Amino acid sequence: MHQRLNLPLAIAVMSGILAAAMLLGVAVGETAIPFSRVIAIIGSTLVPVTQDWTAAEETIILLIRLPRVILAALVGAALAVCGAVLQSLFRNPMADPFLLGISNGAALGASLVLVTGIAVGAGILGVPLAAFTFGLLTIILVYELARVGNRVPVTSLLLCGIAVAAFMSAGTSFLLFLSGENLHQVVFWLLGGISGRGWEYVLLLLPFVIGGSILFLSLARPLNALMFGEESAQYLGIDVERLKKVVLVTVSLVTGAAVSVSGIIGFVGLITPHMVRLRAGPNHRALLPLSILAGAILLVLADLASRVILSPNELPIGIITALCGAPFFAYLLRRRSRET
Repeated sequence: MHQRLNLPLAIAVMSGILAAAMLLGVAVGETAIPFSRVIAIIGSTLVPVTQDWTAAEETIILLIRLPRVILAALVGAALAVCGAVLQSLFRNPMADPFLLGISNGAALGASLVLVTGIAVGAGILGVPLAAFTFGLLTIILVYELARVGNRVPVTSLLLCGIAVAAFMSAGTSFLLFLSGENLHQVVFWLLGGISGRGWEYVLLLLPFVIGGSILFLSLARPLNALMFGEESAQYLGIDVERLKKVVLVTVSLVTGAAVSVSGIIGFVGLITPHMVRLRAGPNHRALLPLSILAGAILLVLADLASRVILSPNELPIGIITALCGAPFFAYLLRRRSRET
């Protein structure tokens, strides 16, 4: 039994935590800048103020750290909400884009573009378009391999996801072998990170995250109905098969866009919704918006940790999230084995 949650208050509190985490992420780095100066520099883009900072500090804040922190928040929100929706769709807390192979498939598509240069005419959209296409094909493949008649057993789904993810990872490794002068870019996708990503990538990812989140939030009622089983949802007038297709296509789109700017960052979609569900319960009207905020907070803090742990060197964010997520995944597996 979950205590009744004051959703507006919870959203306000988590939004405040996210704002504080983002401010910390912008202020802390190899060159520390006071919080008051960070706020003044960001505020100067909206309201003209007397400048008492250097041009170098303004460049660091507005062109390097701020877009990076915003991008981390967007990627975290995207992966978390996709994980929450997949866990609900398959009624299993261990489902997420990483474990189902979507991230690996999207990374393979992005790496293919980086190594071969195909789709170069698409410009900056070439990589995310390839990532989306391969992510979508991956989840379709996983779904068809796991399907038994009209059912998709959860265990089969996860095992097929792991197998397909390994296959996609092997393809990426082969491209890594062939990459030559593009080696660094392909390694970036394998390890995950947002270093050097500017405002153009924020603008690229933003519509995917906003559009996907709005669609998922609009599906809160049918996702709630699905918790009681597919037959019960159909009795309530939910077109379950259509719901699955809409969710899988949107998850692939949002995940592909996120991976196209960040590479493979695993376990965010696994950890975040589960922790939110423990406190807020399974109601998607609360679960989805709180997962979006929690995922953003998690990845902003993970990005900050990646910059300060070995400063002035940086750890890939994927390493940070894997160090946190792998033990948590093992815990979930062990707990489910005890329940069965």
